[in-house]
Amino acid sequence: MNPAALFKIKGAWQKFSNNHPRLVPFLNAANAKGITPDTIIEVKITYPDGQDLTTNVKIKQEDLDLFAQISEMTR
Repeated sequence: MNPAALFKIKGAWQKFSNNHPRLVPFLNAANAKGITPDTIIEVKITYPDGQDLTTNVKIKQEDLDLFAQISEMTR
């Protein structure tokens, strides 16, 4: 991966995390407890008009392997 692109993404992530300060502590708490196979991650979107969309995924070991590979690439 291009180092300049990684630097740009890192800056964008920093801005995002500054704009949404509760997200990083939430992710850190989830990481501290650990995400294991069979953990369910749920995402809910609430639109300004009040409509909701919700979905979830049940994490598999292969998902955790992918997350580990991505984490190694961004270090």
